[in-house]
Amino acid sequence: MTTDIEGALVGEGLHIGIAVASWNRSITERLLDGAKRRCDELGVATVTVAHVAGALELPVTALALVRLGCDAVVAIGAVIKGETEHFDIVTRESSSGLSKVAIETGVPVANAILAVHDPEHAIERSGAGPTNKGREAVDAAVATANTLADLRG
Repeated sequence: MTTDIEGALVGEGLHIGIAVASWNRSITERLLDGAKRRCDELGVATVTVAHVAGALELPVTALALVRLGCDAVVAIGAVIKGETEHFDIVTRESSSGLSKVAIETGVPVANAILAVHDPEHAIERSGAGPTNKGREAVDAAVATANTLADLRG
């Protein structure tokens, strides 16, 4: 016997938290716009947006959104490679922190932190439409929240 469980892209009844970094605001605001539009399209019941300084602040904010009662969280940021190792540290630590929040709480945390070497790549990934990474992260968050709900019965 095989049982397939695949979370639906239906936001009815869900509370989605969005943690968004202000650093590289011209990119993160576009990702946030894509995420909020997708939440509307999917019928998400409640959206809470928390603004923070940068990507390193996203994990603790994601945890706060989980504790607030969010069914899933989307973390939005943009880290653009510069001349120092700071890029590597920020991308590694923010991603690791988000994964830790998800694993320790059992609440999905979708990572929409763009880590790019060229600002043009961030612009491409944050444009309006179906390839907006904020939008894609909402899909991942909603589907995973619904899958976990189905698994819990």
